Amino acid sequence: MMERNADRANEQPVFAAELFPYRSLGRKGFKVLLLVTGAVCCIYGMFFVATGAWPIGFFFGLDFLLLYGAFWLNYRSGRAREEVTVSRSDILVRKFAPSGRMVEHHFNPFWTRFFVRRHQEIGILSMYISGEGRGTDIGSFLNPDDRESFAKAFKRALATVKQRI
Repeated sequence: MMERNADRANEQPVFAAELFPYRSLGRKGFKVLLLVTGAVCCIYGMFFVATGAWPIGFFFGLDFLLLYGAFWLNYRSGRAREEVTVSRSDILVRKFAPSGRMVEHHFNPFWTRFFVRRHQEIGILSMYISGEGRGTDIGSFLNPDDRESFAKAFKRALATVKQRI
């Protein structure tokens, strides 16, 4: 009975985080931007077509399609995410690609090293977990402030797990 309680305590997460890429323009702002840009491109495109400069009207339509495509790709890449969980017996990193494909990485917390690469002016450039001959990067899509807060919390969780009971 006591052994089961100890196993359950080891499996309880000490730290859990879900990391998402930051997007400064929300869905509503995206729709407004496309509506305004589409209206401007349409008005000017029709003007140039009516005056006989139809190739310029074509390029206004092409500009709008390229803008839409760039934002579509941006929002698609925003569906990527990472789940990081730390317990006394396991560090689990789940990476979800924009396509929905998931890759799991497991590490023993007592053998795990957390590396942070910094730049004096910018802050954290990259974060990397390694242990037992394996490794993975974490939060590569985060902005510098979010990397700082994640690194601080993750280091604290790793130190808590490595303490003896």
